[in-house]
Amino acid sequence: MQRRNFLAQLASGAMSAALGCGGSVFAYKDKKRHAPSPPPKLDRIAISTWSLHNYFRATRESTSNLRGPMLALLDFPEMIVDRYSVRHFEVCASQFPSTEQAFVRELKYSLANTLSTIVNISVDIEPCGPSGTFSDPDGETRLAALEAVKPWVDIAHDLGVKTVSVAPGKVDPDDLAPTVASYKSLATYALAKGVHVVAENQNSFGAEHPEALAKLIRLAGPGRLSALPNLANFPDEATRARGLKLLFPLAPALCHAKVREFDANGTESGYDFPQAVEAAKRFGFHGTYIIDFEGPGDPYAGIQKTLNELLEYL
Repeated sequence: MQRRNFLAQLASGAMSAALGCGGSVFAYKDKKRHAPSPPPKLDRIAISTWSLHNYFRATRESTSNLRGPMLALLDFPEMIVDRYSVRHFEVCASQFPSTEQAFVRELKYSLANTLSTIVNISVDIEPCGPSGTFSDPDGETRLAALEAVKPWVDIAHDLGVKTVSVAPGKVDPDDLAPTVASYKSLATYALAKGVHVVAENQNSFGAEHPEALAKLIRLAGPGRLSALPNLANFPDEATRARGLKLLFPLAPALCHAKVREFDANGTESGYDFPQAVEAAKRFGFHGTYIIDFEGPGDPYAGIQKTLNELLEYL
């Protein structure tokens, strides 16, 4: 469904009436699946919308020359299920064309129609970016950042999503108190709605110094904040080994299986992928691996290669 058509229908009284009485307001036909349960390994895999970020208008890089039709978030579940037989997704806040309740209902219908689920919303909004204000020393500034994040917790709750990932913004590693305060406040709000908050090892904080992220989680309280280990986000193998050992015991549900490059055999060549998956097993991880392809070339093929590797090593 084109976004302009959706908005035009939304503005009409007929649309409002249909929503109110539970009628179908969707452009596509109702063809709800009755598929058998997926194999156990496949059921532990999700695909992030960021893997195809250059096919979403909101996140397409200005230098991208990838060809092919652009994607709409509403169409993502059906396309992924049809192409990869994967029924779990991570979606990025930046790729939502609307946060209105009507759109959220339509997305929820799309998930139900494909027997699929969203396992995480990545709240990739400005207050949580590399220079964001979620960890600002000034309490009023942090409060404004917190208020910007809360609506995404509400959306997660409405969609039945159990987890939101929130980056800490610009962190002072020598003074984690402001960051801890923000996560504690957010977690209090989120847990009341049945949503859990996770933080990923990314940028210099957590990636180069995973000890700092582990310390942050312990200070915030593992019951309030959990880790989202990213297998790729370390500068070298020694830091990766140390970081995964620290973070997986703090990661009850999710990790990112990020891949950037493949060799001629279709194997991740930027880091020791099999060893990273083995580390996850060794440290007791039984959750979902989210495919996060960020390499050059065709991302659809990159997703398939990453999926093949995961199915081999899980």
